[in-house]
Amino acid sequence: MKSLLKSLEVLEAVAQHQPVAVGVLSRLLGMPKSSVQRVLLTFHEAGWLRQTKGDITRWEVSARILGIRPTALHGNALYAAAREPMRRLRDATGETVHLSIPDSTNSVVLIDRVDCHNNVRTYSPIGDVSPYHATANGLAVLAYLPQGEIDEILARDLSKFTDTTLSEAAAVREELTRIRERGYSLNLSQYRPAVCAIGAPILDSNTLPVGSICISMPESRYDPARQEEWGTAVRQAAREIGASQNDSA
Repeated sequence: MKSLLKSLEVLEAVAQHQPVAVGVLSRLLGMPKSSVQRVLLTFHEAGWLRQTKGDITRWEVSARILGIRPTALHGNALYAAAREPMRRLRDATGETVHLSIPDSTNSVVLIDRVDCHNNVRTYSPIGDVSPYHATANGLAVLAYLPQGEIDEILARDLSKFTDTTLSEAAAVREELTRIRERGYSLNLSQYRPAVCAIGAPILDSNTLPVGSICISMPESRYDPARQEEWGTAVRQAAREIGASQNDSA
């Protein structure tokens, strides 16, 4: 069982950091390179992983992994409730909209996306896994989790992805207070350089987060003067999704 769990950790790490080299995975997971290489080759033989085109020393997930995405996802209440509000939010803001759900206290997972029509846009693949403390969708969910779960997440080593990442627990807690006050979260190039996002939580009838949405844009299109306008639009879309989902529950 321990070996299986380690193998799944390798698969998840590839999905999060792809394209990624064996040495990087070894350091991230604290595993010997030889062990990581064996796991990679096993998943490669099974068709779940592949070597990056043009660079056989780096690995990425294959298209087959999308096949394990539950077919019921398209029919569940959150997905169905979010689809039209996401399109309207995209049209109102002109930016790409992401829908994510929490994966326990580990991370948030992107389950749907409505792309903007701009030639220059941000992109994240469906199934992309991202941290709570460094992304707009992650912070939006984190702000409304039960206090015990917040404490558990912030007790970990908070990775610093860019110069603006909030990697100290105290700083993240201060930001969570601001998110609750204004109703939306901000990611100003805190996860990926030159990518900004504004997010809001989707809450159930008990005011617990079942997901979050955000608009994502290149830093070149982020306008601080429009922050409140955008934040209000995202917050209203999230509330609409939450109300629709709760009505259908």
